[in-house]
Amino acid sequence: MGTGFQETSEPNSRLRVGTFLFMALFLFLWVSIDPFVDLTGEAVLDPSAGNSNRLNQILALLLTASMLGYGLLHPMRGIILQPRVLMALLYSWFFFVSVISAHPTLGIKGIILSTMMTLNASIYLLLPATERHFAKMLGIGTLIMLGFAYYGVLFKPTLAIHQAAELREPMNAGLWRGHFPHKNSAAAAMVLAAFFGLFVMNGWSRLVGLSIVVLSFLFLVNTGGKTSTAMLPAILMLAWIFEKFRFLRVPIVIGGVGLFNLFAVGSAVIRPFGEFIAGLGIDATFTNRSDIWRFAFSALAERPLTGHGFKAFWQTEELVYSGGTVETWAVAAANGHNSYLDIALTTGFPGLLLTLLWLIVLPLRNISRIGPDREHAHLTRLFIRIWLYTIFHAGLESLFFEGGSLLWFTFMFALYGLHLQSNAVLSTAPAPSRRRHIAHA
Repeated sequence: MGTGFQETSEPNSRLRVGTFLFMALFLFLWVSIDPFVDLTGEAVLDPSAGNSNRLNQILALLLTASMLGYGLLHPMRGIILQPRVLMALLYSWFFFVSVISAHPTLGIKGIILSTMMTLNASIYLLLPATERHFAKMLGIGTLIMLGFAYYGVLFKPTLAIHQAAELREPMNAGLWRGHFPHKNSAAAAMVLAAFFGLFVMNGWSRLVGLSIVVLSFLFLVNTGGKTSTAMLPAILMLAWIFEKFRFLRVPIVIGGVGLFNLFAVGSAVIRPFGEFIAGLGIDATFTNRSDIWRFAFSALAERPLTGHGFKAFWQTEELVYSGGTVETWAVAAANGHNSYLDIALTTGFPGLLLTLLWLIVLPLRNISRIGPDREHAHLTRLFIRIWLYTIFHAGLESLFFEGGSLLWFTFMFALYGLHLQSNAVLSTAPAPSRRRHIAHA
């Protein structure tokens, strides 16, 4: 798959359509059509109350259909939903374990939403005309998102700052969340925004990029998201080591993710290890996640091969209203707060293995194939930072295969970005002798 300019008789039309779809999908995910959710209502405690609505569903379908139409007309349509064999195996397994679960409709709905998100992400990087165009749209979209976040804090503080009157987590009172539903999701968004800002500084405008970095970091600190705040500089340093020392790449990713999960989840299920972690002065409960992980492991032991069904465990009515709160409050948890454990819990160890092949092993292979001329490019650096942050952050949050998650979508297009960088590169400027052509990834 090579780099080239696509012949077109209407280059301006293609450019306008690509720009519109890029910004529309970005704002749909990063701002949403219903920002500033009230968390004080009793509906937030009802597991059957979805956060979707008819308009949201219609817009999601329209955007996906538009993206698919654009992608199928693109000369690089072969990248759509790659790697198809692995994804077919993965989603077929997810479908199988869902059908035999107690809640097949939840699994099937989750598969559809996740496939739509992956489809959109696989086409997303085909929308910009050049790398500068990509940086410009990314910068403008991020500034709009930050504008919404700060507008909420300044003018709608009861909806943009956690309140003591909230029913689910009143202990978060005073922490910023902006237009996001929770401080943790706001914190993760701000880490990604900071990565965007660093890229924009080099790809489009130093002033805009620096503004994004400063505003993102300020908001991040006020979310109280300790993990994300600590991970921002840590991932930047880790990405630098990853880029400079090729021989450390596999140990950093495979060993690092493995040790991180052992360090976190292992402290919950292995008592001596937990005591050792606590002895180091570290919160061995990882903000009360240990109860959830112990409960999840006991449930996983019941069905290690097929799991409990994709999206068919946490927040199901049987679990929430089972009366198990007498034994542990974890039955009311929204998720397992660990993506790897959640995938194993819901799709079994075969599902976890297929997921690891797609999200960790395959990107490592793609990075190893990136040529020397693109290995240290700002675009490659952006994708690697997003990828590293997500696979490590996944050790403390459940984010894999989340249909409406901006973090999952950003992670997905970073994966496709690494694939493109290993095979092609975004054009930096149209060739002077071919002004009637548009450069694409």
